Amino acid sequence: MTPAHPGLTLPEELLLLALDPQRGKPYCRNRFLEYGMAGAVLAELEFQGRITEQLGRIRVIDPLTPQDPLLAQVLGSLPAPDQSSFAGGVSAKRWIRRTGRHVEELCLDHLVDRAVLRRETHRFLGLLPYHRHPAAAPDLPASVRERFTAARTAGFPDRRSRTLAALVSAIGLSSAVAQGGWRARSEMRDLVRQEWTAHAVHRNVRQDKANRSGGSGGDSGGSGDGGGGGD
Repeated sequence: MTPAHPGLTLPEELLLLALDPQRGKPYCRNRFLEYGMAGAVLAELEFQGRITEQLGRIRVIDPLTPQDPLLAQVLGSLPAPDQSSFAGGVSAKRWIRRTGRHVEELCLDHLVDRAVLRRETHRFLGLLPYHRHPAAAPDLPASVRERFTAARTAGFPDRRSRTLAALVSAIGLSSAVAQGGWRARSEMRDLVRQEWTAHAVHRNVRQDKANRSGGSGGDSGGSGDGGGGGD
């Protein structure tokens, strides 16, 4: 399987998949995207050997500062390694819920600074400002999507592509980015439980849906509709 796009971390790839390159608006609910971004940055830190997960808790195993500024800031915010404490670390689900918005903002700022995205300010009812982030050039988002499609066609053969697919499913983005119909979406839902970062993201998504409906927030399966880009 081909490696990740040069210069892009997993959260950046997820963000470029999630944003409409022309309108700069997420294909899924923005709160769900925030959870996905937090999960993606944890996955990237795990790929680099910086953290591990045990019993739903994040543990730092290599506190040396990564070169990427977003990863460095996130790693620095996690509890330092404590080999003597079995119950150490921090809950992955709670960390994702608490820091998702901040992680997304940092990633957006980074891609705007690198001229990958543009920042447009609009006003709701002419009063409340909000931002959209269209692509500065369509080539990079298109190439990220092409690589995702190629990985799906190959059955997501490596850990990185499986994790990205699981995160896409967990936040309800599958139908917006995955070709192949219900079978492809079903395959991606099956990956959610296999990847701990995506599973923690999915639990937060289900909690939000349960809070809105007044129902019970179980953890079975993958994400449902997810809003504008749902399964």
